Amino acid sequence: MTDTPANQFIGRFFYQQPLRTRVILAQLPFSLTVALAVVMIAFLYPSLLNNPQLVISLWLNGFLLGASILVPWDKLPRASFLVIPYLDFVAVAFFREGIQALLSSAGVLVLFPIFWICASGFAPKTAVISSTVASLLIVWNPIFQSGQPTPEALIRPLLFPFMMLGFAIAVVLLTSSMNGQRATLEAKDRLLHAALTESQKRERLLETIVDTVGVGVVAVDAQGNDLLMNATQAAIHALGRPHDIADPREKELLLFAPDWAPLSEDARPVRRAILGESFTNYQIWIGAGEQARALSTTARTIHYDDNTTDGAVIAFHDVTDMVNALAAKDDFVANVSHEFRTPLTAIQSYLALALETPGLRPQEVEQYLEIAERNAQRLAGLVSDLLTTASLTVERAPKDVARLLADSLSSAAPAAAANAVTVESHCQEPLLAMVDGVRISQVLDNLVSNAVKYSPDGGTLTVRAWADGTDLHCQVKDTGLGMNTTERAGVFTKFFRAGSALERGIPGIGLGLMISKTIIDTHGGTLTMDSEPGAGTTMSFVIPACVLSPDTDLN
Repeated sequence: MTDTPANQFIGRFFYQQPLRTRVILAQLPFSLTVALAVVMIAFLYPSLLNNPQLVISLWLNGFLLGASILVPWDKLPRASFLVIPYLDFVAVAFFREGIQALLSSAGVLVLFPIFWICASGFAPKTAVISSTVASLLIVWNPIFQSGQPTPEALIRPLLFPFMMLGFAIAVVLLTSSMNGQRATLEAKDRLLHAALTESQKRERLLETIVDTVGVGVVAVDAQGNDLLMNATQAAIHALGRPHDIADPREKELLLFAPDWAPLSEDARPVRRAILGESFTNYQIWIGAGEQARALSTTARTIHYDDNTTDGAVIAFHDVTDMVNALAAKDDFVANVSHEFRTPLTAIQSYLALALETPGLRPQEVEQYLEIAERNAQRLAGLVSDLLTTASLTVERAPKDVARLLADSLSSAAPAAAANAVTVESHCQEPLLAMVDGVRISQVLDNLVSNAVKYSPDGGTLTVRAWADGTDLHCQVKDTGLGMNTTERAGVFTKFFRAGSALERGIPGIGLGLMISKTIIDTHGGTLTMDSEPGAGTTMSFVIPACVLSPDTDLN
Protein backbone atom coordinates (compact mmCIF):
# COMPACT_ATOMS: atom_id res chain seq x y z
CA MET A 1 0.00 0.00 0.00
CA THR A 2 1.31 3.42 -0.88
CA ASP A 3 0.88 6.56 1.14
CA THR A 4 -1.01 8.69 -1.43
CA PRO A 5 -1.38 12.48 -1.13
CA ALA A 6 -5.07 11.97 -0.27
CA ASN A 7 -4.16 9.61 2.58
CA GLN A 8 -1.54 12.06 3.78
CA PHE A 9 -4.10 14.91 3.69
CA ILE A 10 -6.76 12.89 5.57
CA GLY A 11 -4.20 11.68 8.08
CA ARG A 12 -2.83 15.14 8.78
CA PHE A 13 -6.12 17.08 8.88
CA PHE A 14 -8.41 14.46 10.43
CA TYR A 15 -6.94 11.32 12.02
CA GLN A 16 -4.03 13.17 13.64
CA GLN A 17 -6.36 15.75 15.20
CA PRO A 18 -7.76 15.54 18.79
CA LEU A 19 -11.04 13.63 19.21
CA ARG A 20 -13.11 16.77 19.87
CA THR A 21 -11.83 18.33 16.62
CA ARG A 22 -12.66 15.17 14.68
CA VAL A 23 -16.23 15.16 16.10
CA ILE A 24 -16.70 18.79 15.06
CA LEU A 25 -15.33 18.09 11.55
CA ALA A 26 -17.66 15.08 11.20
CA GLN A 27 -20.81 17.00 12.29
CA LEU A 28 -20.03 20.25 10.48
CA PRO A 29 -20.97 19.12 6.91
CA PHE A 30 -24.43 18.00 8.11
CA SER A 31 -25.03 21.28 9.96
CA LEU A 32 -23.85 23.39 7.01
CA THR A 33 -26.05 21.46 4.60
CA VAL A 34 -29.08 21.97 6.87
CA ALA A 35 -28.22 25.66 7.09
CA LEU A 36 -28.05 25.91 3.29
CA ALA A 37 -31.42 24.14 3.02
CA VAL A 38 -32.93 26.63 5.49
CA VAL A 39 -31.69 29.51 3.33
CA MET A 40 -33.35 27.93 0.29
CA ILE A 41 -36.60 27.39 2.23
CA ALA A 42 -36.58 30.98 3.45
CA PHE A 43 -36.22 32.14 -0.15
CA LEU A 44 -38.68 29.70 -1.76
CA TYR A 45 -41.17 28.74 0.99
CA PRO A 46 -40.84 31.24 3.86
CA SER A 47 -44.10 30.07 5.43
CA LEU A 48 -42.50 26.70 6.27
CA LEU A 49 -40.20 28.35 8.80
CA ASN A 50 -43.16 28.35 11.19
CA ASN A 51 -43.66 24.58 10.92
CA PRO A 52 -43.16 23.09 14.43
CA GLN A 53 -41.41 19.96 13.11
CA LEU A 54 -38.92 22.08 11.08
CA VAL A 55 -38.29 24.28 14.09
CA ILE A 56 -37.64 21.17 16.24
CA SER A 57 -35.22 19.87 13.59
CA LEU A 58 -33.31 23.16 13.45
CA TRP A 59 -33.06 23.42 17.25
CA LEU A 60 -31.92 19.81 17.46
CA ASN A 61 -29.30 20.44 14.76
CA GLY A 62 -27.99 23.48 16.62
CA PHE A 63 -27.91 21.54 19.88
CA LEU A 64 -25.95 18.70 18.31
CA LEU A 65 -23.41 21.10 16.75
CA GLY A 66 -22.97 22.83 20.13
CA ALA A 67 -22.55 19.46 21.87
CA SER A 68 -19.89 18.49 19.32
CA ILE A 69 -17.96 21.64 20.20
CA LEU A 70 -18.43 21.77 23.98
CA VAL A 71 -18.45 18.16 25.19
CA PRO A 72 -14.98 16.77 26.18
CA TRP A 73 -15.37 13.58 24.17
CA ASP A 74 -11.82 12.35 24.91
CA LYS A 75 -12.76 12.09 28.61
CA LEU A 76 -15.91 10.00 27.95
CA PRO A 77 -16.10 6.26 27.15
CA ARG A 78 -15.04 5.16 23.66
CA ALA A 79 -17.60 5.60 20.88
CA SER A 80 -19.77 7.82 23.07
CA PHE A 81 -19.56 10.48 20.35
CA LEU A 82 -21.74 8.24 18.08
CA VAL A 83 -24.77 9.56 19.94
CA ILE A 84 -24.43 12.64 17.70
CA PRO A 85 -24.99 10.88 14.32
CA TYR A 86 -27.77 8.70 15.77
CA LEU A 87 -29.58 11.87 16.90
CA ASP A 88 -28.93 13.30 13.42
CA PHE A 89 -31.34 10.65 12.12
CA VAL A 90 -34.00 12.18 14.38
CA ALA A 91 -33.17 15.64 13.09
CA VAL A 92 -33.44 14.39 9.49
CA ALA A 93 -36.84 12.82 10.23
CA PHE A 94 -38.23 16.07 11.69
CA PHE A 95 -36.65 18.11 8.87
CA ARG A 96 -38.16 15.86 6.18
CA GLU A 97 -41.62 16.13 7.72
CA GLY A 98 -41.25 19.84 8.41
CA ILE A 99 -40.66 20.80 4.79
CA GLN A 100 -43.56 18.56 3.61
CA ALA A 101 -41.48 16.95 0.84
CA LEU A 102 -41.10 20.29 -0.96
CA LEU A 103 -37.34 19.65 -1.22
CA SER A 104 -36.89 16.26 -2.83
CA SER A 105 -33.30 15.95 -1.68
CA ALA A 106 -34.10 16.37 2.01
CA GLY A 107 -34.04 12.62 2.67
CA VAL A 108 -30.49 12.39 1.32
CA LEU A 109 -29.36 14.14 4.52
CA VAL A 110 -29.27 10.69 6.10
CA LEU A 111 -26.09 10.06 4.12
CA PHE A 112 -24.17 12.23 6.61
CA PRO A 113 -24.96 10.27 9.78
CA ILE A 114 -24.76 6.95 7.89
CA PHE A 115 -21.27 7.82 6.61
CA TRP A 116 -20.15 8.97 10.07
CA ILE A 117 -21.44 5.84 11.84
CA CYS A 118 -20.12 3.39 9.25
CA ALA A 119 -16.76 5.15 8.89
CA SER A 120 -16.17 5.30 12.66
CA GLY A 121 -14.82 1.73 12.68
CA PHE A 122 -16.91 0.73 15.72
CA ALA A 123 -19.12 -2.40 15.34
CA PRO A 124 -19.40 -2.31 11.52
CA LYS A 125 -22.29 -4.84 11.37
CA THR A 126 -24.29 -2.90 13.92
CA ALA A 127 -23.52 0.31 12.01
CA VAL A 128 -24.90 -1.14 8.75
CA ILE A 129 -28.04 -2.55 10.39
CA SER A 130 -28.81 0.54 12.48
CA SER A 131 -28.27 2.86 9.49
CA THR A 132 -30.63 0.78 7.34
CA VAL A 133 -33.28 0.61 10.10
CA ALA A 134 -33.02 4.37 10.70
CA SER A 135 -33.47 5.07 6.96
CA LEU A 136 -36.44 2.71 6.89
CA LEU A 137 -38.09 4.40 9.90
CA ILE A 138 -37.60 7.83 8.32
CA VAL A 139 -39.47 6.83 5.13
CA TRP A 140 -42.14 4.86 7.03
CA ASN A 141 -42.76 7.60 9.59
CA PRO A 142 -45.23 9.60 7.41
CA ILE A 143 -47.13 6.39 6.60
CA PHE A 144 -47.62 5.50 10.25
CA GLN A 145 -48.56 9.11 11.06
CA SER A 146 -51.26 9.02 8.29
CA GLY A 147 -52.85 5.99 9.98
CA GLN A 148 -52.94 3.98 6.69
CA PRO A 149 -49.91 1.58 6.82
CA THR A 150 -51.02 -0.64 3.94
CA PRO A 151 -48.59 -3.19 2.46
CA GLU A 152 -48.46 -1.23 -0.78
CA ALA A 153 -47.66 2.00 1.08
CA LEU A 154 -44.94 0.28 3.12
CA ILE A 155 -43.31 -1.39 0.09
CA ARG A 156 -43.29 1.68 -2.21
CA PRO A 157 -40.46 3.62 -0.33
CA LEU A 158 -38.23 0.54 0.33
CA LEU A 159 -35.85 1.43 -2.52
CA PHE A 160 -34.41 4.31 -0.50
CA PRO A 161 -33.53 2.21 2.60
CA PHE A 162 -31.95 -0.45 0.38
CA MET A 163 -29.88 2.25 -1.31
CA MET A 164 -28.73 3.40 2.11
CA LEU A 165 -27.95 -0.23 2.97
CA GLY A 166 -25.66 -0.44 -0.06
CA PHE A 167 -24.09 2.90 0.82
CA ALA A 168 -23.51 1.77 4.41
CA ILE A 169 -21.88 -1.48 3.28
CA ALA A 170 -19.65 0.40 0.83
CA VAL A 171 -18.57 2.86 3.51
CA VAL A 172 -17.80 0.03 5.95
CA LEU A 173 -15.72 -1.81 3.35
CA LEU A 174 -13.92 1.35 2.28
CA THR A 175 -13.24 2.32 5.88
CA SER A 176 -11.95 -1.15 6.72
CA SER A 177 -9.60 -0.97 3.74
CA MET A 178 -8.41 2.50 4.68
CA ASN A 179 -7.95 1.49 8.30
CA GLY A 180 -5.93 -1.49 7.14
CA GLN A 181 -3.82 0.74 4.96
CA ARG A 182 -3.40 3.23 7.77
CA ALA A 183 -2.42 0.49 10.21
CA THR A 184 0.10 -0.87 7.70
CA LEU A 185 1.51 2.60 7.11
CA GLU A 186 1.68 3.29 10.84
CA ALA A 187 3.51 -0.02 11.36
CA LYS A 188 5.93 0.86 8.57
CA ASP A 189 6.32 4.33 10.03
CA ARG A 190 7.17 2.85 13.43
CA LEU A 191 9.69 0.51 11.82
CA LEU A 192 11.22 3.36 9.84
CA HIS A 193 11.33 5.56 12.95
CA ALA A 194 12.98 2.75 14.92
CA ALA A 195 15.46 2.17 12.08
CA LEU A 196 16.17 5.90 11.88
CA THR A 197 16.69 6.10 15.64
CA GLU A 198 19.01 3.09 15.54
CA SER A 199 20.88 4.60 12.59
CA GLN A 200 21.29 7.89 14.46
CA LYS A 201 22.56 6.01 17.52
CA ARG A 202 25.07 4.12 15.40
CA GLU A 203 26.13 7.35 13.71
CA ARG A 204 26.66 9.06 17.08
CA LEU A 205 28.54 5.98 18.32
CA LEU A 206 30.76 6.03 15.24
CA GLU A 207 31.41 9.77 15.61
CA THR A 208 32.24 9.31 19.30
CA ILE A 209 34.61 6.44 18.53
CA VAL A 210 36.51 8.25 15.78
CA ASP A 211 36.69 11.41 17.90
CA THR A 212 38.06 9.40 20.83
CA VAL A 213 41.06 7.94 19.03
CA GLY A 214 44.16 10.10 18.88
CA VAL A 215 44.56 9.53 15.14
CA GLY A 216 43.12 11.71 12.41
CA VAL A 217 40.52 9.79 10.38
CA VAL A 218 38.80 10.93 7.19
CA ALA A 219 36.45 8.99 4.90
CA VAL A 220 36.03 10.22 1.32
CA ASP A 221 33.86 9.23 -1.63
CA ALA A 222 35.14 8.27 -5.07
CA GLN A 223 35.54 11.95 -5.98
CA GLY A 224 37.54 12.76 -2.86
CA ASN A 225 34.73 14.63 -1.07
CA ASP A 226 34.77 14.30 2.71
CA LEU A 227 32.12 11.96 4.13
CA LEU A 228 33.42 11.81 7.69
CA MET A 229 36.21 13.63 9.50
CA ASN A 230 36.98 13.35 13.21
CA ALA A 231 38.09 16.23 15.43
CA THR A 232 41.74 15.19 15.37
CA GLN A 233 41.82 15.22 11.58
CA ALA A 234 40.03 18.59 11.48
CA ALA A 235 42.86 20.06 13.59
CA ILE A 236 45.49 18.41 11.36
CA HIS A 237 43.69 19.63 8.23
CA ALA A 238 43.72 23.19 9.60
CA LEU A 239 47.54 23.07 9.83
CA GLY A 240 47.81 22.60 6.07
CA ARG A 241 45.35 25.34 5.10
CA PRO A 242 46.98 28.22 3.22
CA HIS A 243 46.27 31.62 4.75
CA ASP A 244 44.49 32.88 1.62
CA ILE A 245 42.18 29.86 1.07
CA ALA A 246 39.29 29.29 3.51
CA ASP A 247 38.30 25.80 2.29
CA PRO A 248 41.18 24.35 0.27
CA ARG A 249 41.08 21.19 -1.79
CA GLU A 250 43.68 18.54 -1.05
CA LYS A 251 45.92 19.65 -3.90
CA GLU A 252 46.01 23.13 -2.32
CA LEU A 253 47.04 21.94 1.17
CA LEU A 254 50.58 22.57 2.39
CA LEU A 255 51.84 18.98 2.11
CA PHE A 256 55.51 18.04 1.77
CA ALA A 257 57.65 14.93 1.37
CA PRO A 258 60.02 13.88 4.18
CA ASP A 259 62.78 15.95 2.48
CA TRP A 260 60.41 18.98 2.47
CA ALA A 261 59.86 18.89 -1.28
CA PRO A 262 56.24 19.87 -2.14
CA LEU A 263 54.07 16.82 -2.82
CA SER A 264 52.65 16.55 -6.33
CA GLU A 265 48.89 16.07 -6.66
CA ASP A 266 49.11 12.33 -7.38
CA ALA A 267 51.49 11.78 -4.44
CA ARG A 268 49.06 13.15 -1.86
CA PRO A 269 47.45 10.57 0.48
CA VAL A 270 43.76 11.16 -0.33
CA ARG A 271 44.46 11.29 -4.06
CA ARG A 272 46.39 8.02 -3.91
CA ALA A 273 43.57 6.43 -1.88
CA ILE A 274 40.73 7.37 -4.26
CA LEU A 275 42.83 6.08 -7.17
CA GLY A 276 42.60 2.66 -5.52
CA GLU A 277 45.93 2.46 -3.68
CA SER A 278 46.22 0.97 -0.21
CA PHE A 279 49.31 1.91 1.76
CA THR A 280 50.76 1.94 5.28
CA ASN A 281 53.18 4.33 7.00
CA TYR A 282 53.40 6.77 4.09
CA GLN A 283 55.20 9.71 5.72
CA ILE A 284 54.57 13.35 4.88
CA TRP A 285 54.82 16.79 6.48
CA ILE A 286 51.86 19.17 6.77
CA GLY A 287 51.97 22.88 7.47
CA ALA A 288 54.88 25.27 7.51
CA GLY A 289 57.19 26.87 10.02
CA GLU A 290 56.93 26.04 13.70
CA GLN A 291 53.41 24.57 13.22
CA ALA A 292 54.56 21.87 10.77
CA ARG A 293 53.84 18.29 11.83
CA ALA A 294 55.13 14.96 10.57
CA LEU A 295 52.38 12.47 9.68
CA SER A 296 52.33 8.75 9.03
CA THR A 297 49.38 7.99 6.74
CA THR A 298 47.53 4.72 6.12
CA ALA A 299 44.74 4.20 3.56
CA ARG A 300 42.28 1.45 2.72
CA THR A 301 39.73 1.38 -0.11
CA ILE A 302 36.03 0.86 0.74
CA HIS A 303 34.92 -2.46 -0.83
CA TYR A 304 31.34 -3.77 -1.16
CA ASP A 305 30.02 -7.34 -1.49
CA ASP A 306 29.65 -6.99 -5.26
CA ASN A 307 33.38 -6.17 -5.55
CA THR A 308 32.68 -2.51 -6.31
CA THR A 309 34.55 0.30 -4.57
CA ASP A 310 33.42 3.75 -3.52
CA GLY A 311 35.95 5.97 -1.80
CA ALA A 312 38.44 5.23 0.93
CA VAL A 313 39.33 5.75 4.59
CA ILE A 314 42.62 7.45 5.41
CA ALA A 315 44.24 7.64 8.86
CA PHE A 316 46.76 10.36 9.77
CA HIS A 317 49.04 9.63 12.76
CA ASP A 318 51.09 12.51 14.17
CA VAL A 319 54.68 11.17 14.44
CA THR A 320 56.42 14.51 14.89
CA ASP A 321 57.77 13.58 18.32
CA MET A 322 59.09 10.27 17.02
CA VAL A 323 60.72 11.90 13.99
CA ASN A 324 62.28 14.55 16.22
CA ALA A 325 63.40 11.87 18.67
CA LEU A 326 65.07 9.89 15.89
CA ALA A 327 66.73 13.05 14.61
CA ALA A 328 67.81 13.91 18.16
CA LYS A 329 69.23 10.41 18.57
CA ASP A 330 71.24 10.75 15.38
CA ASP A 331 72.43 14.20 16.44
CA PHE A 332 73.31 12.92 19.90
CA VAL A 333 75.34 10.00 18.56
CA ALA A 334 77.12 12.31 16.11
CA ASN A 335 77.79 14.98 18.76
CA VAL A 336 78.94 12.52 21.43
CA SER A 337 81.19 10.83 18.90
CA HIS A 338 82.64 14.21 17.95
CA GLU A 339 83.07 15.32 21.56
CA PHE A 340 84.67 12.03 22.58
CA ARG A 341 86.90 11.86 19.52
CA THR A 342 88.80 15.07 20.26
CA PRO A 343 90.10 14.19 23.76
CA LEU A 344 90.62 10.55 22.81
CA THR A 345 92.69 11.58 19.80
CA ALA A 346 94.78 13.89 22.00
CA ILE A 347 95.32 11.16 24.62
CA GLN A 348 96.30 8.63 21.99
CA SER A 349 98.60 11.06 20.21
CA TYR A 350 100.53 12.26 23.26
CA LEU A 351 100.80 8.79 24.75
CA ALA A 352 102.17 7.57 21.40
CA LEU A 353 104.71 10.40 21.42
CA ALA A 354 105.75 9.52 24.94
CA LEU A 355 106.09 5.84 24.07
CA GLU A 356 107.54 5.99 20.57
CA THR A 357 109.82 9.05 20.57
CA PRO A 358 113.35 7.98 21.56
CA GLY A 359 115.54 10.12 23.78
CA LEU A 360 112.74 12.17 25.37
CA ARG A 361 113.71 14.12 28.41
CA PRO A 362 111.68 13.54 31.59
CA GLN A 363 110.32 17.09 31.36
CA GLU A 364 108.94 16.42 27.85
CA VAL A 365 107.41 13.11 28.92
CA GLU A 366 105.74 14.85 31.86
CA GLN A 367 104.38 17.54 29.53
CA TYR A 368 102.89 14.90 27.20
CA LEU A 369 101.36 13.05 30.11
CA GLU A 370 99.87 16.24 31.55
CA ILE A 371 98.18 16.95 28.22
CA ALA A 372 96.87 13.39 28.09
CA GLU A 373 95.65 13.74 31.69
CA ARG A 374 93.77 16.97 30.93
CA ASN A 375 92.05 15.34 27.98
CA ALA A 376 91.26 12.29 30.10
CA GLN A 377 89.68 14.62 32.67
CA ARG A 378 87.72 16.29 29.91
CA LEU A 379 86.56 12.88 28.75
CA ALA A 380 85.61 11.96 32.32
CA GLY A 381 83.63 15.19 32.57
CA LEU A 382 81.67 14.30 29.43
CA VAL A 383 80.89 10.87 30.85
CA SER A 384 79.88 12.48 34.15
CA ASP A 385 77.52 14.78 32.30
CA LEU A 386 75.93 11.81 30.56
CA LEU A 387 75.35 10.08 33.88
CA THR A 388 74.02 13.12 35.74
CA THR A 389 70.32 12.66 36.71
CA ALA A 390 67.71 14.27 38.94
CA SER A 391 69.09 12.28 41.89
CA LEU A 392 72.06 14.69 42.02
CA THR A 393 72.92 15.90 45.55
CA VAL A 394 74.58 19.13 46.74
CA GLU A 395 76.84 19.88 49.66
CA ARG A 396 76.35 23.45 50.83
CA ALA A 397 79.11 25.58 52.28
CA PRO A 398 79.80 29.34 52.48
CA LYS A 399 81.07 30.45 49.05
CA ASP A 400 81.80 33.78 47.35
CA VAL A 401 79.59 33.69 44.25
CA ALA A 402 81.41 36.75 42.87
CA ARG A 403 84.65 34.74 42.84
CA LEU A 404 82.93 31.75 41.21
CA LEU A 405 81.53 34.02 38.51
CA ALA A 406 84.90 35.63 37.89
CA ASP A 407 86.50 32.18 37.44
CA SER A 408 83.83 31.21 34.90
CA LEU A 409 84.32 34.41 32.90
CA SER A 410 88.07 33.89 32.98
CA SER A 411 87.71 30.36 31.61
CA ALA A 412 85.41 31.59 28.81
CA ALA A 413 87.59 34.56 27.87
CA PRO A 414 89.51 32.80 25.03
CA ALA A 415 86.31 31.54 23.39
CA ALA A 416 84.70 35.00 23.82
CA ALA A 417 87.68 36.62 22.15
CA ALA A 418 87.53 34.10 19.30
CA ASN A 419 83.83 34.94 18.68
CA ALA A 420 84.40 38.71 19.16
CA VAL A 421 82.04 38.73 22.15
CA THR A 422 82.33 41.66 24.55
CA VAL A 423 81.97 40.60 28.18
CA GLU A 424 80.37 42.87 30.79
CA SER A 425 80.20 41.85 34.45
CA HIS A 426 78.07 43.52 37.11
CA CYS A 427 78.43 41.56 40.32
CA GLN A 428 77.95 42.60 43.91
CA GLU A 429 81.20 42.01 45.82
CA PRO A 430 81.51 40.19 48.04
CA LEU A 431 78.46 37.99 47.43
CA LEU A 432 78.55 35.26 50.04
CA ALA A 433 76.02 32.43 49.88
CA MET A 434 75.47 28.99 51.38
CA VAL A 435 75.69 26.91 48.16
CA ASP A 436 77.56 23.97 46.65
CA GLY A 437 80.49 25.84 45.10
CA VAL A 438 81.42 23.08 42.66
CA ARG A 439 77.86 22.71 41.36
CA ILE A 440 77.18 26.46 41.10
CA SER A 441 80.50 26.83 39.23
CA GLN A 442 79.24 24.12 36.85
CA VAL A 443 75.99 26.08 36.31
CA LEU A 444 77.87 29.35 35.68
CA ASP A 445 80.31 27.62 33.30
CA ASN A 446 77.39 26.15 31.33
CA LEU A 447 75.46 29.41 31.09
CA VAL A 448 78.49 31.54 30.20
CA SER A 449 79.92 29.05 27.69
CA ASN A 450 76.49 28.69 26.01
CA ALA A 451 76.16 32.47 25.73
CA VAL A 452 79.56 32.63 24.02
CA LYS A 453 78.96 29.60 21.76
CA TYR A 454 75.58 30.89 20.59
CA SER A 455 77.04 34.30 19.72
CA PRO A 456 79.22 33.20 16.76
CA ASP A 457 78.79 36.54 15.03
CA GLY A 458 79.92 38.59 18.02
CA GLY A 459 77.81 40.65 20.37
CA THR A 460 77.69 41.42 24.07
CA LEU A 461 77.62 39.05 27.04
CA THR A 462 76.28 40.71 30.18
CA VAL A 463 76.50 38.91 33.51
CA ARG A 464 74.81 40.16 36.68
CA ALA A 465 74.69 38.73 40.20
CA TRP A 466 73.15 40.35 43.28
CA ALA A 467 71.42 39.72 46.55
CA ASP A 468 67.78 40.56 47.19
CA GLY A 469 67.46 40.15 50.91
CA THR A 470 68.67 36.58 51.45
CA ASP A 471 67.81 35.50 47.88
CA LEU A 472 70.61 35.04 45.36
CA HIS A 473 69.93 36.34 41.85
CA CYS A 474 72.05 35.74 38.75
CA GLN A 475 71.47 36.67 35.11
CA VAL A 476 73.45 35.77 31.99
CA LYS A 477 72.35 37.69 28.88
CA ASP A 478 73.67 37.51 25.32
CA THR A 479 72.76 39.11 22.00
CA GLY A 480 73.32 35.98 19.95
CA LEU A 481 71.18 33.64 17.85
CA GLY A 482 68.23 33.21 20.22
CA MET A 483 65.55 30.49 20.01
CA ASN A 484 61.99 30.17 18.71
CA THR A 485 58.92 29.01 20.64
CA THR A 486 59.36 25.32 19.83
CA GLU A 487 63.03 25.35 20.85
CA ARG A 488 62.27 27.18 24.10
CA ALA A 489 59.76 24.46 25.01
CA GLY A 490 62.43 21.74 24.89
CA VAL A 491 65.49 23.63 26.08
CA PHE A 492 65.69 21.88 29.48
CA THR A 493 65.24 18.35 28.11
CA LYS A 494 68.09 15.86 27.84
CA PHE A 495 70.11 15.93 24.59
CA PHE A 496 68.24 18.95 23.26
CA ARG A 497 70.01 20.93 20.53
CA ALA A 498 68.67 24.11 18.98
CA GLY A 499 68.19 24.14 15.22
CA SER A 500 70.56 27.09 14.83
CA ALA A 501 73.29 25.13 16.64
CA LEU A 502 72.86 22.17 14.33
CA GLU A 503 72.86 24.36 11.23
CA ARG A 504 76.09 26.14 12.26
CA GLY A 505 77.79 23.02 13.62
CA ILE A 506 78.15 24.43 17.14
CA PRO A 507 79.58 21.63 19.33
CA GLY A 508 77.69 20.17 22.30
CA ILE A 509 75.67 17.16 23.40
CA GLY A 510 72.59 18.94 24.79
CA LEU A 511 73.10 18.25 28.50
CA GLY A 512 74.35 21.54 29.93
CA LEU A 513 71.06 23.29 30.56
CA MET A 514 69.36 20.12 31.80
CA ILE A 515 72.17 19.59 34.32
CA SER A 516 72.11 23.28 35.29
CA LYS A 517 68.38 23.17 35.95
CA THR A 518 68.79 20.00 38.03
CA ILE A 519 71.48 21.71 40.17
CA ILE A 520 69.39 24.87 40.71
CA ASP A 521 66.27 22.78 41.48
CA THR A 522 68.24 20.75 44.01
CA HIS A 523 69.24 24.05 45.69
CA GLY A 524 65.51 24.86 45.95
CA GLY A 525 65.74 27.58 43.29
CA THR A 526 64.40 28.20 39.79
CA LEU A 527 66.16 28.53 36.42
CA THR A 528 64.27 30.39 33.68
CA MET A 529 64.93 31.49 30.12
CA ASP A 530 63.75 34.32 27.88
CA SER A 531 64.75 34.17 24.24
CA GLU A 532 63.76 35.45 20.81
CA PRO A 533 65.22 34.46 17.42
CA GLY A 534 67.96 36.92 16.44
CA ALA A 535 67.56 38.92 19.66
CA GLY A 536 69.58 36.75 22.04
CA THR A 537 68.87 34.79 25.19
CA THR A 538 68.64 35.64 28.88
CA MET A 539 69.16 32.88 31.46
CA SER A 540 68.24 33.70 35.05
CA PHE A 541 68.28 31.76 38.28
CA VAL A 542 67.21 32.52 41.84
CA ILE A 543 68.21 30.55 44.93
CA PRO A 544 66.16 31.62 47.95
CA ALA A 545 67.36 32.08 51.54
CA CYS A 546 71.04 31.40 50.88
CA VAL A 547 72.81 34.80 50.98
CA LEU A 548 75.10 35.31 54.00
CA SER A 549 76.36 38.39 55.78
CA PRO A 550 79.45 39.95 54.10
CA ASP A 551 81.54 39.39 57.26
CA THR A 552 80.90 35.62 57.26
CA ASP A 553 84.11 33.58 57.66
CA LEU A 554 84.67 31.38 54.59
CA ASN A 555 87.20 29.10 56.33
